[in-house]
Amino acid sequence: MTSLHDSAFLRAVRREPVPHTPVWFMRQAGRSLPEYRAIREGTTMLESCMRPDLVVEITLQPVRRYGVDAAIFFSDIVLPLKAVGVDLDIKPGVGPVVADPVRTLADVERIPLLTPEHVTFVTESVRTLVGELDGTPLIGFAGAPFTVASYLVEGGPSRDHARTKAMMYGAPEVWDALLTRISDIAAAYLQVQIAAGASAVQLFDSWAGALDPASYATHVMPYSASVLERVASVPRIHFGVGTGELLGLMGAAGADVVGVDWRVPLAEGIRRSQQDAPDGRAVQGNLDPTLVFAPTEVMLEQAAGILDAGRAAPGHVFNLGHGVLPDTDPDQLARLVDFVHDYEPTAG
Repeated sequence: MTSLHDSAFLRAVRREPVPHTPVWFMRQAGRSLPEYRAIREGTTMLESCMRPDLVVEITLQPVRRYGVDAAIFFSDIVLPLKAVGVDLDIKPGVGPVVADPVRTLADVERIPLLTPEHVTFVTESVRTLVGELDGTPLIGFAGAPFTVASYLVEGGPSRDHARTKAMMYGAPEVWDALLTRISDIAAAYLQVQIAAGASAVQLFDSWAGALDPASYATHVMPYSASVLERVASVPRIHFGVGTGELLGLMGAAGADVVGVDWRVPLAEGIRRSQQDAPDGRAVQGNLDPTLVFAPTEVMLEQAAGILDAGRAAPGHVFNLGHGVLPDTDPDQLARLVDFVHDYEPTAG
């Protein structure tokens, strides 16, 4: 069995020398794979996330196909809410939809805290995966408090997060109660994954880019920090979309690795992410997900630039700047993985 401790991914996130730059892809489990679409046929997203047989198979599919350096646990950021009894569904083409949006303190108090008994299927799935992965690390994940709160407050996806920001600025006591509850649920959910064998975790703050730095620092960062503090037994990745102005704060919230989306040049993302980090932080990213639709030589040229820039970081995990797009050609991702693994920078 391959040694988990010596995996390139875990060495990179620990800021240790690596045999090659490790690579995995957000949303690699599913989306573009024909074998994923086949196994999911006739099964809803949430049902798929709650069936260990499907979770294990879907998580393993990209590891088998691409030889990536880490697996990402197949789930959804709203799954913990579903598990504790929140009335929600994931509607195809729309996303998570909440039947009764949160508006008051009473609404918050009706959301139960998560216990391991709520997610026994997660424990079973992770334990089985760790046995099957043969030394490839498994990344557990959860949605960050702001992003999960936005779904609960808006009732579904939102372009402007108007209701969410109105609560954040105008009803601070409800906001504090809600984000405290979500941070408790997220931390418990990650702790279950770690206890079952996950080697690292990623906190996804998909919508945090809607905030300016001062608002993030005051109204959001403390709750994300609360989650990350409670899972410090494993390396912690913190990622958001459109968060170029927040990278330093997201690192300071407690990240060992800061995820950089494609909007910020990686060299600049490295510089920003080192805030309040005397020993440095690793970075993850950040090829534009649309570049896999370009000619292979164009994609690989851009990847080379990112790999060269990543050498300046204390540790670098190659990834896309967001998730794999549904129409991505899996063969193109396979070429990208091989290129990253074999890449040797030119001298000088």
